[in-house]
Amino acid sequence: MTDALSYYAAKLALETDASDVYAAQKDRDAFVLVDVRSDEAWAQGRVSGAVHMPYREIAERAGREIPAGTPVVVYCWSPGCNAGAKGALEFAKLGYAVREMIGGYEYWVREGQPTENDEGTLPRVFDAQVMVVR
Repeated sequence: MTDALSYYAAKLALETDASDVYAAQKDRDAFVLVDVRSDEAWAQGRVSGAVHMPYREIAERAGREIPAGTPVVVYCWSPGCNAGAKGALEFAKLGYAVREMIGGYEYWVREGQPTENDEGTLPRVFDAQVMVVR
């Protein structure tokens, strides 16, 4: 029992999901949402309200752009992408409290959460395969 308790407590301390991040944004919780994908991916589409910092640039940029002590949530493309974990590791090395948004941009979009690209707001589409759609 202790192993399961420890494992899931640690998992929830280090991970979050698209629904919880969206709820935290709506509640105006204090955190910075960081898209760690490439410039091309960012331009194609991103979570509204996110900042762009590719994981390879975090060590150089984070200290200048995100105040120390600010909680950070990172995301990449999808569950099949480990850039989010790479980004989270870089933030952790710098001492930030960081969590990875599991499901990444893919599940954010599939749940119909707000997205944008360089041209503006993108249409919201709700995927009945990952959520209840009414």
